[in-house]
Amino acid sequence: MKRQRVIVFLPAYNEEESIGDVIESIPRHFHHQVEVRVLVIDDGSRDHTVNVAKKAGADYIVSFKKNRGLGAAVRAGLKESYERGADIAVMIDADGEYPSYQIPDLLAPIFKGEADYIMGSRFLGTIKGMKLHRRLGNYCFTLIQSLLLRRWIYDGQSGMRAFTRQALEHAEIVHDYNYAQVLTLNLVRKGFRVKEVPIQYQVRSTGESFITFKGYLSSVIPAIWKEVKRPVQKVNLDVSAHQLKNMDTYRSNENDAEYVFISNENC
Repeated sequence: MKRQRVIVFLPAYNEEESIGDVIESIPRHFHHQVEVRVLVIDDGSRDHTVNVAKKAGADYIVSFKKNRGLGAAVRAGLKESYERGADIAVMIDADGEYPSYQIPDLLAPIFKGEADYIMGSRFLGTIKGMKLHRRLGNYCFTLIQSLLLRRWIYDGQSGMRAFTRQALEHAEIVHDYNYAQVLTLNLVRKGFRVKEVPIQYQVRSTGESFITFKGYLSSVIPAIWKEVKRPVQKVNLDVSAHQLKNMDTYRSNENDAEYVFISNENC
């Protein structure tokens, strides 16, 4: 089987204080059949985000002339990853809240042929330090998603996700402000198999999120309604496209350099 190209993309807006550490901590060599590249989608940053990302080892950088919104940045990340030949893409925030060392854990269900779209779940892992209003907001919008999908989701707002090549090709985000709810609704309605993986939440220590409750009410709710009402077609899935045979998986550890996959060299 050919090597699997994984592109890890980071939407970033004024994240000079954190993006370098995030890029440097991304696991590059965890399986002999996987190659990892890093893509930064610079959403019109006014600070030194781009220069810091280059110094930290980003392989590709795409910059918007002005800030277009997180939904637009994620849409570009999906498109650029697909066009640059990604077999699988991983999205992770540039603010350091999500554990980059757990990227192999996020990929494991895809390599096992169990899922096409993976969400890292803070509520299945740890949410220590998350502010109460953010926790309640997550509960509320995740419940809305669960009701619309008629299946339980634990963390519908996660900023750490993985996509097969088919998911990259067919994913649609219908507004620029955000992506979380509409992207999941879109992919699940098209037949993509979703799975959540527990992750360890890390409280943001630098910068400030631009996502607000008011913004959710004015932008996200109408977008959810638009996504639910528009017709979509089921996708004929290739469930074995990324499967690595004879593979076993061990829980990654932030302090353990010898993570995560042990596999047969002949697979």
